[in-house]
Amino acid sequence: MDFQETAEHSAMREAVASIGAGFGHGYFADCAREKRFAGELWAAIFDNGFGAVNLPERYGGGGGGIHEMAIVIEELAAQGCPLIHLIVAGMCGPIIEEFGTDEQKERWLPGLAAGTVKVAFAITESGAGSNAPNLSTTARRDGAGWVLKGAKQYITNMDVADAVLVVARTGTDDRGRGLLTMFIVDTDAEGLEYRPIPMEIKEPDQQFSVYLDDVAVPRERLVGGVPDQGLRQVFSGLNPERVNVAAQANGLSRYFIGKAVGYARERNVWGRPIGAHQGVAHPLAEVKIRLELARLMTHKAAWLFDRRLPEVGEAAAVAKLAAADTALAAFDQAIQVHGGNAFASEYGIGDLWGLTRLMRSAPVSREMVLNYVTRHSLGLPRSY
Repeated sequence: MDFQETAEHSAMREAVASIGAGFGHGYFADCAREKRFAGELWAAIFDNGFGAVNLPERYGGGGGGIHEMAIVIEELAAQGCPLIHLIVAGMCGPIIEEFGTDEQKERWLPGLAAGTVKVAFAITESGAGSNAPNLSTTARRDGAGWVLKGAKQYITNMDVADAVLVVARTGTDDRGRGLLTMFIVDTDAEGLEYRPIPMEIKEPDQQFSVYLDDVAVPRERLVGGVPDQGLRQVFSGLNPERVNVAAQANGLSRYFIGKAVGYARERNVWGRPIGAHQGVAHPLAEVKIRLELARLMTHKAAWLFDRRLPEVGEAAAVAKLAAADTALAAFDQAIQVHGGNAFASEYGIGDLWGLTRLMRSAPVSREMVLNYVTRHSLGLPRSY
């Protein structure tokens, strides 16, 4: 067991942090306010070789794993630039790489690795929630191809994506659960429409409702070429998604703590900095301790995933819960330290509440993480 970060990883952190700092939270906030994709930051990350560190080198990636991807995501968030679509990219690329046909890999992975191609991920439905096999979107055979019909909710960046991974029901198993299949669908396909969802979250990455009205999909767009394998493909993406969300939450915690500590050092009341008072300092110390524990769990989960060890399921879920809770606590403490100034745009804190709070609920709710632990670790009966 070695807790010393490698020189390569340290250099990666420094380089990504430098790129993020060059844009800063002001740039991020401007993109969010204008509802435009953070394309300049996206290009800078990929042009410097950090956007696809988790994809194989033969497709133009960095040849690393989720641990490296988590470093990139954390460091950007620590500079006030938490990009949701980087988490999506960190999930879609590996799914295609692990399950796609050779033709699909050659078609999509080089562009994904270069950052010139973007793929959205569509599984969420209003009537299914966390119960993925209960999806109502269907795919039926039509000659050599398939026809998709249904609707998806909260799909990130459909407006800038070239294609979307759509999960649809293609049958029912012997227990009555839906058999799922994943398709790569062009975002400009006939019969596919998407509409923005008005959100209180201030983020450059927008959310959309997606409608599939008898969308024809050729057979070569079925991921892996074999139907009814979608549930396994989906679950392969859940753990890296949770690790990367945890990494983003850890980065945001660092950002908030940094803001609070900097202000506590400079703000002088009654002849001394407010950070000298234990009522201010101790809550920050407690959040810092929680952050270090969450980062340890995130690193463990990434380590387990990159070695394909079965314990990764619980570790990824626990990391996500711990990191999301800590980020919200760090945000709250940054608000408390700044007082009324926290709500002024120039301080770069208040606008991040929506995204910070979201991570307690998505991509997996806190309650479902607790359900997982009660069943798999404690051996208690299932409640649902």
